[in-house]
Amino acid sequence: MAIDVVILAAGKGTRMRSNLPKVLHPIGGVPMLERVINAAKGLGDVRITVVIGHGADLVRERCSDSGVQFVEQTEQLGTGHAVAQAIPNFRKGATVLVLYGDVPLVKTATLKSLLEASASGPALLSVVMDDPSGYGRIVRDGSGAVQAIVEQKDADADTLKITEINTGILAAPADLLALWLPELSNNNAQGEYYLTDVIARSVGEKIAVTGVIADDPNEVAGVNSRAQQAELERALQEENAENLMAAGVTLLDPARLDVRGTLSCGADVSIDINCVFEGEVTLGDGVKIGPNCLLKNCQLAAGTVLEANSIIEDASVGEACTIGPFARLRPGTELANGAKVGNFVETKKAKIGLGSKVNHLSYVGDAEVGEGVNIGAGTITCNYDGVNKSKTIIGDGAFIGSNSALVAPVTIGSGATIGAGSTITREVSADELAVARGKQRNIGGWQRPIKKS
Repeated sequence: MAIDVVILAAGKGTRMRSNLPKVLHPIGGVPMLERVINAAKGLGDVRITVVIGHGADLVRERCSDSGVQFVEQTEQLGTGHAVAQAIPNFRKGATVLVLYGDVPLVKTATLKSLLEASASGPALLSVVMDDPSGYGRIVRDGSGAVQAIVEQKDADADTLKITEINTGILAAPADLLALWLPELSNNNAQGEYYLTDVIARSVGEKIAVTGVIADDPNEVAGVNSRAQQAELERALQEENAENLMAAGVTLLDPARLDVRGTLSCGADVSIDINCVFEGEVTLGDGVKIGPNCLLKNCQLAAGTVLEANSIIEDASVGEACTIGPFARLRPGTELANGAKVGNFVETKKAKIGLGSKVNHLSYVGDAEVGEGVNIGAGTITCNYDGVNKSKTIIGDGAFIGSNSALVAPVTIGSGATIGAGSTITREVSADELAVARGKQRNIGGWQRPIKKS
């Protein structure tokens, strides 16, 4: 079956009160439209057309790598009019699947069920709600076929008791839509062309309409305001937490977790409260994440412990490392097995060797640190001269005393020792002691200054 997906994404989203097109607002760190595109791509070989309008140029730019086609709806004249803009992209004999760029949590499995139901004619996706107020009701006949969609304002008392409502998501033969959409009428209070009128047309021509009920109302919920965006964000994060716990991850509080990308965990991983995971994050077996940590596009191997209030971004961490608290690993950092980066330490584009330690209050950037190195508190690799970045190389087993400045480019040899408080500007050979600081003078009989009365 050829599948032509049409995603409606032309609306401004006035209630969002934002200059950003509504469909580009994120849920779980991913723009809503991108989530819908990804759900559609999960169906396999599909052709996707996105109908754009408000903020069209920005939507095109943000989705330029998604492989979709765009058509512009210059006037927003209703859902039927929007889908009609995509008619030139319909393939003969295809099934058209209509989705919405502001309904971000729809699942590929649900869309597959809808497509299967559309084999003999139109199929619409519905959902049962505890409180269906304000929504169009699905009216079925005795055999279960859909007979009508009745809007709340047009419903009688019996119809208002129906709790199955229309989601707007529809699958139908392309040939029928290409015929029916141009013939829609806008003879209604809003003066718009409604896609739902296709259902009445189908029933009128004795073509059965199938209704498929979605399992989860959140899956078909749309976003029209910041409050609704927040509701779906929480719904997604609750689902993320449930999936992680089902896979064996310990979450100290499932309600205080944010996954804004993909989080993959090994066995016996533990995550404390208020942790945020962005992009692609992988945690190996037995990794422990302390509270209030941010991890973005990084990998932590088995047995590593990340202490509280630490940030890791675009970094790779080996096995049994200890990081933090209050540590920051910036892009390009690589920690070998057993390395330690302690409190108030920042690294950037630094390779820290097997078992090496940068315990506290230090900055290590553009550096290669060998195995078994000890870097004392307050050490800085001075890697930037205001124009260029230069490299610091520290050999295996070197000892860097506290409050030292290593002015790059510079090499510290294996087994070398740097005396505390030194500023090193040239190479230190293996096993040498380097001391570069002002000579101490002790002055007797010193009188401290006193305040004048």
